[in-house]
Amino acid sequence: MIRFSMLKGATVAALLLIPAIASAQSATGNDNTGYGTTAAEFLLLGANARGMALGGSYAAVATDIGGLNANPGAAALLKRPVLQGSQYSYVAGTTFNWGAVALPFGGGSSVIGFQLGSFGFADQPVYTATQPDGTGSFYSVSETFVAMTLAKNFSDRFSVGITAKGITDNLGDVSGSAFAVDFGTHFHSQLGGKAVRFAFSLLNLGTNMAYGQQGLNQTIARQNTKDTLPGQSTITALGVPVAYLTSEFHLPTIFRVALAYDIVSAKDAKFTIMGEFNQMSSNRGAFGGGGEFTADHIAGTGFGVALRGSYTYNPSLSYDNTGFTNSVTNAAYSKGKDTQAGIAYGAGIWMAAKSGFQLGFDYARRRMGNLGDTDFYTVTLGW
Repeated sequence: MIRFSMLKGATVAALLLIPAIASAQSATGNDNTGYGTTAAEFLLLGANARGMALGGSYAAVATDIGGLNANPGAAALLKRPVLQGSQYSYVAGTTFNWGAVALPFGGGSSVIGFQLGSFGFADQPVYTATQPDGTGSFYSVSETFVAMTLAKNFSDRFSVGITAKGITDNLGDVSGSAFAVDFGTHFHSQLGGKAVRFAFSLLNLGTNMAYGQQGLNQTIARQNTKDTLPGQSTITALGVPVAYLTSEFHLPTIFRVALAYDIVSAKDAKFTIMGEFNQMSSNRGAFGGGGEFTADHIAGTGFGVALRGSYTYNPSLSYDNTGFTNSVTNAAYSKGKDTQAGIAYGAGIWMAAKSGFQLGFDYARRRMGNLGDTDFYTVTLGW
């Protein structure tokens, strides 16, 4: 009894210490973080409303189909085929759509899954410095990834998963492509008769994104004073064709450690607390925490509900304006922070039949601070 109490205390302490560890990590060393230096940032948007509501901590409890995207190791715990589709109404009228199917095999010891995600917008007018009112042309952005996941339980407590994905990025009349892998592990056990889960995940590790196509091909006009040949007074009207070369961009690689523990665990209800620490290639170390309450078989039926919430600290939203002044008031700026960002919350409902058929709907809202709030919708079908 004493040993279990000490273990439970250590687990809760670890969840509470994650923010302190992350803060210490961010406060040491020189800041040479590559903010804004990665391509295909849409890969970080997540997959479903449950994951959005729980933040990065979702990696520890992603034993549903969303694990294909957040932690392929956790997806190995799926026991039935599942189909899921999501839509994320992001900022500035952009939209992210995601769909996936997961199929257990090998007697339930393994899972294979496929997912497709697409982000972008269409028919935006083109403005230039010489034509600030518009050129009359329009452009669209379409970023897409296709992925396949294999996950396997190596014991009753440990599972591993790997995802391979191809990424294409069409930005107006230029495009690029890349290949990446995700790797995840998931440890699941009992602590004091209640579930404890520990996860490691490494996402978007792959090749660089290089851009090409028609948009980089230009023509430089010839000049009479510079481009005439000796003995000639006129030049050809044809310009000089050139092609711009772009630098390669890294993918938004992220390493995450997450821990979850059921502090309340009854037959048909539980409350789980969780925490996470992550390190992105384009951001400083960050952390988050959340909680989820679920109730199943309400009044003896197949009806269930869930309430979720989380907070994620993003160090890129803390900025130092030292040395800059307001051009209107001439007052000096001070260190600021977008305090409205980082909060996410949501809920879910589902109905399960005795035959195994299940239909569910989840919703989440994420506060993006000065960019406004965003909404995530998910529909799930299981059989």
